Amino acid sequence: MTFVVTDKCINCKHTACVDICPADAFREGSNFLVIDPEECVDCGLCVPECPEEAIFAESELPDEAQTFIQINAELAQEWPEILEPKAPMDDYKSWSGKPDKLALLERIPVKELSA
Repeated sequence: MTFVVTDKCINCKHTACVDICPADAFREGSNFLVIDPEECVDCGLCVPECPEEAIFAESELPDEAQTFIQINAELAQEWPEILEPKAPMDDYKSWSGKPDKLALLERIPVKELSA
């Protein structure tokens, strides 16, 4: 089992989860974080740290969020690791709690943003 970040993180991107992760399993995109399933040690420490309640154990993932298992695995291979917390996105308050944000997912790694 691994933990999975869902669309509740899109356009919010709080990073308290990054600071608590003992395996450095988080990867960062322009408007979303994912967990690398190959690095996750299944400790669950990240779950209570997420103010958006965007992280779930794979076995407890809601049916409508099952696609995020593949999204996390795929993007974790492309995106750089994030090792230190950062401020959330500037307009996170306007996106907090909004449902169905998958269409807003940007598949751009952070390193490409500054290029």
